Amino acid sequence: MFKKLIILLSLLFLLPSSSWAVGELDFRAFGDLVIQEGGRRKPVSTFASEAVRKISGRTTVEGFGKKWQAEDFILSLMLEDKDWPNQPLILCNHKDLLKEMNLPLDEKRFSFTTLTANEALKRIAGEAAVLRQKNKADDLTRLQKEAESVMGRLGLFQNVGSGAAFTIFPATEKGAAWQAPTPGSGHPALPVLSEMLTAYTGRDAFNFSKKANELHIALRDSAPQVYPSDAVIKLETLYNTYQPFDIAAAGYALGFILLLAAKRLPALFWPAMIVCISGWLVHVWGLVARCIIAGRPPVTNMYESVVWASFGVVLCGFIFQLVYRGRIYLLSALPAGFLCLLVLSLIPSAMPGEINPLVPVLRDNFWLVIHVLTITSSYAVFMLAWALGHVVLWGYVKNPVEMQANRELHQWLYRVIQLGVLLLAAGTILGGVWANYSWGRFWGWDPKETWALIALLCYIFVLHGRMAGMWSHFGMAVASVICFCAVLMTWYGVNFVLGKGLHSYGFGLGAEGYVVTFVALDLALVGLAAWRHLSASKKVAA
Repeated sequence: MFKKLIILLSLLFLLPSSSWAVGELDFRAFGDLVIQEGGRRKPVSTFASEAVRKISGRTTVEGFGKKWQAEDFILSLMLEDKDWPNQPLILCNHKDLLKEMNLPLDEKRFSFTTLTANEALKRIAGEAAVLRQKNKADDLTRLQKEAESVMGRLGLFQNVGSGAAFTIFPATEKGAAWQAPTPGSGHPALPVLSEMLTAYTGRDAFNFSKKANELHIALRDSAPQVYPSDAVIKLETLYNTYQPFDIAAAGYALGFILLLAAKRLPALFWPAMIVCISGWLVHVWGLVARCIIAGRPPVTNMYESVVWASFGVVLCGFIFQLVYRGRIYLLSALPAGFLCLLVLSLIPSAMPGEINPLVPVLRDNFWLVIHVLTITSSYAVFMLAWALGHVVLWGYVKNPVEMQANRELHQWLYRVIQLGVLLLAAGTILGGVWANYSWGRFWGWDPKETWALIALLCYIFVLHGRMAGMWSHFGMAVASVICFCAVLMTWYGVNFVLGKGLHSYGFGLGAEGYVVTFVALDLALVGLAAWRHLSASKKVAA
């Protein structure tokens, strides 16, 4: 359909393609065009990268002998100049679903043609649709949820290919839906769009960029009251281009290495601190830019909570190092912050970074913002305790007697857990205030509420056990690691494993393998440290 439209427009406006400027296309001007999608106005570059990630679970597309930029791919898909429907692009990697569909288990991506022809996929997705129509979404099985996800990717692929998703013609009134190009619409920007696409098909680099700039001006002038300002567009483009959280992760990794080396080479301390602070400031810039682009705090999904928690854990590392003069705090915080940001890069399909509007229950709610940021800040503090606990446990693995005598390090761990309990208790109470404001009740034993309470009780039990002499310093180190599993269940498990409750705006799928591996390695370290500690204790007793 879209290809026929372009041919029609080209004939209508008699636009011959220029053959003298054939070369590599520059998609920056095209990427700065604005599209309305998902209830938000965003640059086409954002839409294209999000579409590629949703469809394939990757940040780039591979096909026909090359890697495609996201903008290049969506234009090629709309113009049908390649056989994209038969390319294995669409992510479908859930083993049980693949078995039901009788597809190879060692493959993760399949073609649009293969998946749309699969009757098992249609049947399972149909069963899920029936349950949703009956308001029984909580009864959906994991298999049905995965089928829905695949059908969503197929729908997006089809909408991009048909041009229906390319809604670049702005509405003249605020709140009205933007439109995709259609023959006979009479929109004043239609001729320029045709020229730009003709230049694209002819690989005319000069005219492609020129006409993209002209199209931007024509679209903005057609509805200046609703078109985003150039400053906002450039900010989002800058955010997408430089990926500040990836830069921050690199800063944390390099800063950790330099800070570790500074133990032997003290001259490296201040260069290490400069790198750490620079990485953290880039992280702050990314958070601020994201808030400006979204027009709200980072409170809606798993991606934003992980970004906030990684920011918080490094900030806590700086603060505790400043207060207690303990370099070990920052040495513990940096790997934790890096690990959070690394996970986001490794599994973009499970924790997508797109910026979406707030769902109605979250809008204009002061208590929500305070509650979510306080809760995720407590996760950051407990993550610091978890990381510091690993340092202590590793000390027990290497030299149990020496580590048991290091009362200062154990006391530092105790202080971090105390702060985490304070923040988690405050966040849980604030959550009740928000629930009363939004749902008319303070507490309803929702899974998220229940697991937050369980995590809080776990850490309170640890603190009281220490005060009552129920366990030694070693027990505190073990608890800092074990109790973090309750935080993981509250933070990740309720949304991604249980997938039930009133906090459905934060639900997702995937990454179970990473979490299981993470917990298994933690428990293995605890077991090894416990064996070393008990062995040393027996020798001392003998």
